[in-house]
Amino acid sequence: MKILIAEDETVSRRLLQNTLVKWGYEVVVCRDGQEAWEGLQTQDAPQLAILDWMMPKMDGLLVCKEIRKQSAEPYVYILLLTSKSQKEDLITGLEAGADDYLTKPFDAPELKAKLRAGMRILDLQTELINAREALRVQATQDPLTGLWNRGAILEALRREIARAKRERNSVAVVMADLDHFKRINDSYGHLAGDAALRQVADRMRSSIRPYDAIGRYGGEEFLILLPGCNIPGAATVAERLMTSIAGQPVDLAGEKLLITCSLGVASNSEAPEADADWLIRAADAALYQAKSAGRDRVEFALKEMEGKGRE
Repeated sequence: MKILIAEDETVSRRLLQNTLVKWGYEVVVCRDGQEAWEGLQTQDAPQLAILDWMMPKMDGLLVCKEIRKQSAEPYVYILLLTSKSQKEDLITGLEAGADDYLTKPFDAPELKAKLRAGMRILDLQTELINAREALRVQATQDPLTGLWNRGAILEALRREIARAKRERNSVAVVMADLDHFKRINDSYGHLAGDAALRQVADRMRSSIRPYDAIGRYGGEEFLILLPGCNIPGAATVAERLMTSIAGQPVDLAGEKLLITCSLGVASNSEAPEADADWLIRAADAALYQAKSAGRDRVEFALKEMEGKGRE
């Protein structure tokens, strides 16, 4: 583990550094508070710091306060190294944001114990962050395909429409539905159907731009969000999506099966005041037209198509 130490007294600094290195720590050495503050701002900054209270440029107390102002993650566990021993001084240090303190000259066993306590706190924080991230993923991603789920992609669409209106830009959506997908589930089973959905999702994800978004809208239906696209631009993406799916068969337990899809395209370039509901209905109506016209094709929404989607 990496530890930052900040101590302006040469003898004390070297003793602390040598002790930590002997225990197997990687040590980042700073000679004043300003250097410590800058070292804790780097991308790979240590999560555990030992700061002398009295230092040039910035004292340890000020460094503590500045770190805590950031409320950043990951958390930096701070031991304050001080010759002060009055209870009031120690309380001041803790109130400034220090997690614990160590009196000078430091006692090696006490330092080791306090470092272990700090590492336990940091490990717990890492576990909490990982658990929170897992919950976030669970709440926003479709567990089968890894794409955004319905709620997340709709929320992304609402945000993008609001931004497009502010910037007077266009945004398009593509509604894609796999053709005759029920036959796959009926003929090969739902596990095979799930495998096919994952393969299709991977192909679609690789066919859009880095700043586009794609979500599983429901069943075998997908919603693709295309910022900055009018109908012609979205048509190009839709054709690419269709080709990525039908261009080669999917592999179902060694058996090759060709899958096609139908797509409906809508953009607020056709209706600048359109909201998310209008775009969804318009794209759905266009998708319905594609299904009615024989499937495996792209159709485009017109203003008069609003409300003519599937019942």
